[in-house]
Amino acid sequence: ADWPTYMGDDARSGVSTEKLKLPLEQSWGHQPLHAPRPAWRGPAKRDMYNKVGLLKNRQLFDHAFHVIADAKHVYFGSSADDQVHCLDLNSGEERWSYFTEGPVRFAPTLHDNRLFVGSDDGYAYCLSTEGKLIWKKMLAPREYRIVGNNRMISAWPLRTGVLVRDGVAYAGAGMFPKEKIHLVAFDSVNGGVEQWRTEQEKWPAQGYLLLSENYVYVPSGRSSPIVFNRKSGKFFRDLSKASDAFTLIKWNGKSQPNPRQSGRVLGSVEGEKQDSFATFTGNHMIVADGKSYLQANDELSVLDRMRYRNLLPVYKAQAKKTDGLKKERDQLKAKKSPELPNAEQRYIASSKVLEKIRADARKCVLWRTPCNQPYALILAGDTLFAGGENEVVAYAAKDGKRTWSASVSGTALGIAVAHGRLLVSTDKGTIHCFGAK
Repeated sequence: ADWPTYMGDDARSGVSTEKLKLPLEQSWGHQPLHAPRPAWRGPAKRDMYNKVGLLKNRQLFDHAFHVIADAKHVYFGSSADDQVHCLDLNSGEERWSYFTEGPVRFAPTLHDNRLFVGSDDGYAYCLSTEGKLIWKKMLAPREYRIVGNNRMISAWPLRTGVLVRDGVAYAGAGMFPKEKIHLVAFDSVNGGVEQWRTEQEKWPAQGYLLLSENYVYVPSGRSSPIVFNRKSGKFFRDLSKASDAFTLIKWNGKSQPNPRQSGRVLGSVEGEKQDSFATFTGNHMIVADGKSYLQANDELSVLDRMRYRNLLPVYKAQAKKTDGLKKERDQLKAKKSPELPNAEQRYIASSKVLEKIRADARKCVLWRTPCNQPYALILAGDTLFAGGENEVVAYAAKDGKRTWSASVSGTALGIAVAHGRLLVSTDKGTIHCFGAK
């Protein structure tokens, strides 16, 4: 299968049905002349207002050259030399490159044999897979350049990437709310007619866009996405209080409930039709086949979401009942009522039932395993691939057993699977390609 956009699809699921035959060996490695030049080097040292130190860097979208791929080529954008590059999938040799007038910080999107690219110069580009310009469109309201992130860029850089569905391209321009942020839906064939343009002055548009059937999710820098109606462009909902990792859930087109377990949250975006999403106070999350694969700093685990969501309403009802019995017992105790022994027995019995439900909920975590590769995670077939310092490691999805590993040059921040190849991107700009032995 192709890997046509960042994390595989427009929901950024990180899931591919393609199975790679392990063990793998390196087919080639590509080292660009320049390493990535990220817009944001790192997080603030501490949050003095909330008294939090050791903050996590949540602006990692351009710390590696994230790749996409089809059956013949690998494509990526460069924040260092302002180009879109094309490599041969089999050999790693460069086939062509195309210059924009600013850093290309996000992976292209491949759609109908065309590449859609956003640049910090304020333009969206459409290129052929041979590297020829088909059209370019200025999404910034006007041509105006400033010095930003140590580079000369538009005052309204494209910091969302570009997604395409049903002949419509979606992209955001701008990262300074006071200068207005523009979210634009326009004709993907010729870059011409705008279906809608939404301006707002509250949130930046910075991070990979997500699309669902009815909504556009726009990451707002260090926060989770802001939701807009895909047909009209109207603001719909603010999800900025969601946790670190955010993913849309595809489950037979049906909406999901709202369970919570130790920072694992499921929710829904309600409207004419519902979307489902999950957040996780960790690094990455893959949702597939009724399970959530959760990557923390030093652990990989899997949660049986379907079983857990069935337990949640039972737990809530029992917890409410137990709390009521406790209050009744405490009131009778204060009154020294003769009914106290009976109330005490009812409370104890209810507490035991509640503890049994808690134990069943803990069993919803099917396995946990130590994992020192916290920087990237995808699911390809029945294998999880995790990126770490100078290595990429495979874990069996069924039991978490480590099944393969390989060395890479730098921190593995990007992983993709396409046409029998595992592609790994690092913070040094290196792109490694692994194939079956």
